[in-house]
Amino acid sequence: MISKFRTIRAQSPSQQETVLKPRRRTQQRIRRACLSAALLMTMATLSQSVHAIGGSETKFKRIPTQFIAALGDPAASAGSGAQLWGVWPLDPGPRGVRLNRFEHLKAAGGLAPARWRFDEKDWWLEEHGLIMEQPNFPLPPGQYRVTGDREMTAVLTIYPTDKNGDRRWELDKGARLHDVTHLACRSARYTPAAGEGSCSPAKAQQAAFPVAPGAVMPPVAGCKKQDYAVLFVTGVALED
Repeated sequence: MISKFRTIRAQSPSQQETVLKPRRRTQQRIRRACLSAALLMTMATLSQSVHAIGGSETKFKRIPTQFIAALGDPAASAGSGAQLWGVWPLDPGPRGVRLNRFEHLKAAGGLAPARWRFDEKDWWLEEHGLIMEQPNFPLPPGQYRVTGDREMTAVLTIYPTDKNGDRRWELDKGARLHDVTHLACRSARYTPAAGEGSCSPAKAQQAAFPVAPGAVMPPVAGCKKQDYAVLFVTGVALED
């Protein structure tokens, strides 16, 4: 520090100016950055104040991540049929049973180590070839903060059942269902196509797994298959 200071003192005025100019530019950039940060903090504070004073915006409670099984046009921001959507309160992947352990699952009477029960008439697979427990049906009406763990987070509204037994769904911010789908999580529901016993995980091709992000789940002989999008739920609306 001292030696540098003495060197600068020994320089000519023009040399001193050459040394100081970059320093001034650096200081200006720092000041501009600080002003920008201060402005952003002020805007955030004002936004929070307006939210608190207006009281019109929905407040959300953060929850441990849950997982919605959704059906709909990936390009749509709203639609019908939400009575067919379900939710896993816990991540079903780690609670699943591998296909090569299916015989053990049968020998246990269909009771998985995670204490859920296998239903041979209605079973689920995930992208790594794990047999999953069924989600809870239907997804209750309400508002959910959802994301695909990519760039978009949106509020999903599930409306109450109408007189025709239908439930509508809607995303805000112009988000599409695809925008809030976690592409790496694949899930499909398998049901018998030709009577009891025709659809079994024993017929699944283990070489078809893992499934690439965004790809459809593989078919299983003797089964009807329905692919579901998976949405992460990070918050739920607080009731007034």
